[in-house]
Amino acid sequence: MHISRFGFWVGVAVVLAIADQVTKWAVIEWLTLVNEGGEIRYRTAEILPPVVTILLQKNPGAAWGFLADQSGWQRYFFIVLASGVSLAIVVWLYRIRAEGPLILQAGLSFVLGGAVGNLVDRIRSGEVTDFIQVRFSGVPFFDPFPSFNVADAAITVGAVLLIVDALFYSGRAEQGPAAKE
Repeated sequence: MHISRFGFWVGVAVVLAIADQVTKWAVIEWLTLVNEGGEIRYRTAEILPPVVTILLQKNPGAAWGFLADQSGWQRYFFIVLASGVSLAIVVWLYRIRAEGPLILQAGLSFVLGGAVGNLVDRIRSGEVTDFIQVRFSGVPFFDPFPSFNVADAAITVGAVLLIVDALFYSGRAEQGPAAKE
């Protein structure tokens, strides 16, 4: 059976979205405690003490809690935004399925998988589950770094791949030999 490049990269995105949802489910199940009074509490887990901690957090906003303090309209805004971006990426992947640079296709696939992973959270509960916290004591911005999840990591890796593609690969053939000097 022959799998097209388009099918392969959409499959990678699906695997990333599923991995994101499975890890979020596992963390919620593992870290949620309910005491006899019905009060819900959360545990933390030190993975690489004191640098990496698994800490269950819910974020109704975007990256770094942007718009998290709003009245709820942001849920629908982010659902529409993520749906539109995801659809645009699928169309883009389809259009470059035969000739697109692999690094561009990989970057788009990772961003798509991450966007869909967080989109599922927003549709289901109106907020994204974050659980990975990295801290480098005394280092500004990393003490602590904002919590994130597998989807966020996929989006970040995808964005880096897209930047590398834009800087070093896409458009080079059309520019001719003078552009490579």
